[in-house]
Amino acid sequence: MHQPVRASIAAFVGTMIEWYDFYVYGTAAALVFGRLFFPQVDGFYGTLAAFGTFAVGFLARPLGGAVFGHLGDRVGRKTSLIITLLMMGVVTVLIGCLPTYETAGIWAPVLLVALRLVQGIAVGGEWGGAVLMAGEHAPTRDRRTFFASFAQLGSPAGLILSMLMFKLVTTLPDADFLAWGWRVPFWFSAVMLVVGLAIRLGVSESPDFLAERRRRLAQAQAAAPPLGEVLRGAPGLLALAICANVLGIAGFYFTNTFMIAYTTTYLKIPRALVLDCLLIVSVMQFLITPLSAYIAERVGVHRFLVATAAVSVLTPYAMFTLVDQGTLTGLTLGVGLAVAGLGAFYAVIAGYVSDAFPTRTRYTGISMAYQLSGAIFGGLTPILGTILAERAGGAWWPLALLFSAIAAISLVSVLALRAPRERQMLRAA
Repeated sequence: MHQPVRASIAAFVGTMIEWYDFYVYGTAAALVFGRLFFPQVDGFYGTLAAFGTFAVGFLARPLGGAVFGHLGDRVGRKTSLIITLLMMGVVTVLIGCLPTYETAGIWAPVLLVALRLVQGIAVGGEWGGAVLMAGEHAPTRDRRTFFASFAQLGSPAGLILSMLMFKLVTTLPDADFLAWGWRVPFWFSAVMLVVGLAIRLGVSESPDFLAERRRRLAQAQAAAPPLGEVLRGAPGLLALAICANVLGIAGFYFTNTFMIAYTTTYLKIPRALVLDCLLIVSVMQFLITPLSAYIAERVGVHRFLVATAAVSVLTPYAMFTLVDQGTLTGLTLGVGLAVAGLGAFYAVIAGYVSDAFPTRTRYTGISMAYQLSGAIFGGLTPILGTILAERAGGAWWPLALLFSAIAAISLVSVLALRAPRERQMLRAA
């Protein structure tokens, strides 16, 4: 099998496993963690506490981006990716083995937060490396957007698997689900870890990284810390890259995590119906991802991103109107409409942002951009949505405004990122 194809498959499978683990946690936080790990605070505050542990993982992700970005830029993309995959899989299985508050008291939420921190560090290092391994193995530079999209394909695939697992266990009686059923999706990660490692070990190192390392050796250049180089040399570029990623990160945690809590708490829609909706929408996003990358290469990546971000500013109003119907059809059409816009954007933004950074700091640059965006916007979105919904008595208009603001931030940032990205691509040519 040719290395570009193998690298793309490895990026897809690896990120699918990583995002499966992350989404399993988010779904459990919405459905069950409040009752099992924070039973001393009921209802709204229990959900808020559970989403607080979800946010902890986002706060740890920039640390992972810095550590594994340095490793990936100086030692190799492949080494970094194998370590992050091992970390994520082991920690996810351990979360499934945790005692609850009833048996361990305060140690239960403490251990949950500690493992969530490690999970966040692993995800922080995974995404950037997967994008680069796929994109940098592309046969030509103008195909990078398409090849890098295979790393983005792992997100909906991981979500589909997590939804299927929770759909399976939520059919159990409530007592069984609370006792052991919620643990099964976490334990399943062990099987996926073995498969992911077998595939990832067969991929060669990134040709761009090898060329950069040969260049440094030939010129006898000392390797400066990549994080320091990014922060000192391109702080404005990093800020634009952070904001450009907002829609692809915060938007998804709005539709795929917060909406579970909102629809089950305020609209009293059965959780099984909500999970059915998200499963259907995830399949749709999976199909949209490669199609979006293909279309973006034909019409222009910048033009495509601007169009999808602009559409996403408007979609939440239709989404909530349809979701309010409380039917599977209304839920699926509403959430699916929002995910169509942000999913198309998400498919393309990784390759677009990676081209803005030079090879020597690219892993660190895109990792820090993505993970800081997640820490600032992604992890806080379910919390902010929960607070807005509670204060508005379940009314959806403040939530629609929140989603529009998320899309607008990315729209403005993509417009501003065009010039520095084109300058970098000319220097690399």
